[in-house]
Amino acid sequence: MTVPLQVPTIDDRKFDDILREVLARIPSHNPEWTNFNRSDPGVTILEVFAFLAESILYRVNQIPERNRRKFLSLLGVPLQPATSARGLVTFDNERGPARTFTFDAGLEVRAGDVPFRTERGLDVLPIEGRIYYKARLAAPPQALIDQYSLLYATHRGSPPATPVELYETTPFGLAADAPVDLGDTVGGALWIALLVRPVDARSAGAADAARAELAGKTLSIGIAPAPAAREGEVLLPGGRAPGGGGPELGFELPRMPNAAWRLPTDGSPRVPQYRALAARASADVTAAPGVVEVTLPASPAELMLWTNLEPLESGVGEFPPSIDDTEQAERLITWIRVRPSSSSASVRLLWMGINAAPVAQRARVVGELLPLATGEPDQSRTLAHAPVLPGTVRLAITTAAKETQIWTETAELSAAGPEVPVPDPRLPPGSPPPPPRPSRVFALDAEAGTIRFGDGLRGARPPRDAALRADYDTAVGAKGNVGRGSIAAGPTLPSGVAVTNPLPTWGGADAEDAARGEKQIARFLQHRDRLVSAEDFAAIARRTPGIDVARVDVLPAFHPALAADEPGGAPGAVTVMVVPRFDPRAPQAPEPDDGFLRTVACWLEPRRLVTTAVFIRGPAYQPIWIAMGIEPAAGASAAEVREAVKRALYRHLAPVPPASEGPDASGWPLRRAVVAAELVAVATRVPGVSLVTEVQLARGAGDATDRVPMRGLMLPRIAGIQVGDRADLAALRESSAAPTPTPTSTVPVPVVPEECT
Repeated sequence: MTVPLQVPTIDDRKFDDILREVLARIPSHNPEWTNFNRSDPGVTILEVFAFLAESILYRVNQIPERNRRKFLSLLGVPLQPATSARGLVTFDNERGPARTFTFDAGLEVRAGDVPFRTERGLDVLPIEGRIYYKARLAAPPQALIDQYSLLYATHRGSPPATPVELYETTPFGLAADAPVDLGDTVGGALWIALLVRPVDARSAGAADAARAELAGKTLSIGIAPAPAAREGEVLLPGGRAPGGGGPELGFELPRMPNAAWRLPTDGSPRVPQYRALAARASADVTAAPGVVEVTLPASPAELMLWTNLEPLESGVGEFPPSIDDTEQAERLITWIRVRPSSSSASVRLLWMGINAAPVAQRARVVGELLPLATGEPDQSRTLAHAPVLPGTVRLAITTAAKETQIWTETAELSAAGPEVPVPDPRLPPGSPPPPPRPSRVFALDAEAGTIRFGDGLRGARPPRDAALRADYDTAVGAKGNVGRGSIAAGPTLPSGVAVTNPLPTWGGADAEDAARGEKQIARFLQHRDRLVSAEDFAAIARRTPGIDVARVDVLPAFHPALAADEPGGAPGAVTVMVVPRFDPRAPQAPEPDDGFLRTVACWLEPRRLVTTAVFIRGPAYQPIWIAMGIEPAAGASAAEVREAVKRALYRHLAPVPPASEGPDASGWPLRRAVVAAELVAVATRVPGVSLVTEVQLARGAGDATDRVPMRGLMLPRIAGIQVGDRADLAALRESSAAPTPTPTSTVPVPVVPEECT
């Protein structure tokens, strides 16, 4: 039998109880006092005493925040520290000297009072970069197509073998709010135009001077993919599965046909050729924001463009897009074509820009002087700025003999070596000594900013009067999630160089408070922050910092690639299905994107057993169609009842319940079939519904059925719903169908705008 723990109450007396008790003591201690009316000054003094005593007792009965934190510390329950926001910034040498600035990693930039630091070094090239793509013209009039076909035939001397495809040269990456699928563009590519700076455009030979400056340099291209759902993340027993599996991007530069940079004039095909550039990516930029470092040719001549390109050839076929802005066209240095390595790969990008670098929100504290060491066991020191980013603390201890030692961070002081090596008495004489364990270590409570040292047997003690100096990084948590364009300053940037963030930063989360930490005590004492049971997976996955996890389902011994049956057939495998709280692409059926899944995978990786294969997946939504006929009750509004029935069906089948229903609410269970009779019961309970006359339920393109089974990670997603006086499934599908375009082989031809700039 278990007895629940009760919080003890030290004293439960209130104001009236205290006043009554002190008044009752008057005859014993002061018999001469006989007037106990409220108007008596002595009674007033006793009332003040009772009021103050009640306040003191109330505070005594409460556990202060400091005590609660101490209890968590004694139990070994760590509070999650703040996580730093991340993002991309671009540098623009607008008005500075026309030369390349090389910035090392760790350069500080700021968004107001929030500091960020670059994570990679880069060359800031003295050029301007603009990105374009060839956007298909939507339903151009046939007269316009005929006009350009005739123009193309006049130029070529014969009609084109394939029909022309009209496009517009469209800028990309300026607003960072309209994703582009490269498969939907003409040619399936983005084009980076490297331009001379406007301030240099008036100088003679500016393009040649820019080419000489670019030769051999590294062009840092920032890329942000559009959020998209992907299959998931895999944590294999030997380590995390490598890569994200996305298609690689290729970067190509025009290859000149000869030393004169001229296209053939002897009747040979005037088809442009391109050469691949060496590129190195910091991450899979088709799945997560990152930077690609492209090495430019060492010779300025390799950055030239064709010198005999005819006006009607500009932008046609494989040539770069034509620039309608005359001022920009005159500043053109060269083009870089960006396209997937596979023509069949689907790549959706949100933004692209040059002179880019990844940044992380962090402030660097250097040489903080801590109180002198005492030489006692279990010493602790608190850093001035908390929370601290784990893994960033560098501690230097200078002894009284002026010897400086560098102590390192450890996860467990109990695993540290002794201060003075001693033989193990349990080993027989002559046994080889055990391998030495580091003793000059410390443990860090990142949330509180506290450093703890060993007791001499498990970890060394800093010697008496030793000076302690700490270098570390600290973060501001969710405050680091700043909007687009907020990062606009850098204390050490050269004159004329500007910085900005074209995208909002992401990933910053505040440190966990004591109230939330207390809720994890029971679970933490069971799993010790290790993934052992299904409950451990669910509890730890929900605490993933930086994202809002609305639902976690754990399927032990289940492999998502095997037959979609009941869990239990794949020993050693665990599938974790996670669903975000909100998805702007599909609010009714939220689906985790690659960044969401990667964040959960990184959080679970150091906490899982090495023999367990963990599969992090999103739900496999199955589209279902619901057509229902109802009869409203007398006096009820048919329109209001119809919409109320739709809302009830959406809520009943929702994978994630509304946040207003509390953390204990659940969505549609896994492996539970959708039954037509159950939907009838849901609709019948809606106020104003007199009768459900008919219901038609179907999955995908299938026929109407009474039951749609759900297996594995399947969850229902309402593809269409119709509620009215009768059920008509065919009409519902027909109204929701979208026309499918027929692909054709065409010759891309740019459309000349009516007004030229």
